[in-house]
Amino acid sequence: MKCALAIVCLGLCVALTTAAPTNDATIVSQTADVRPDGYTLQLETSDGTKRSEEAILNNIGTEDEAISVKGTYSYVGDDGVTYQVNFVADQNGYQPEGAHIPKV
Repeated sequence: MKCALAIVCLGLCVALTTAAPTNDATIVSQTADVRPDGYTLQLETSDGTKRSEEAILNNIGTEDEAISVKGTYSYVGDDGVTYQVNFVADQNGYQPEGAHIPKV
């Protein structure tokens, strides 16, 4: 499971850095701390995008072992407005919240 957690964190870092839009943003700051029971990640790019998240491995060593991630990210939209999304990703799925996201 430790290997899977490290792969998830690495995958997130790669996805965030390689899925950049066509504006050629560069990474201004990036920190990551991968532990056996979770990780923390912070990222900021030159186009104003910011991301911060923390993950915790729950029910370690059991059949119900699962990762729970809480975080936030913000970006500047094409309209010049900064949008912020707070999210939780856990056994209940991905749950984003933001002023611009419709409520169901």
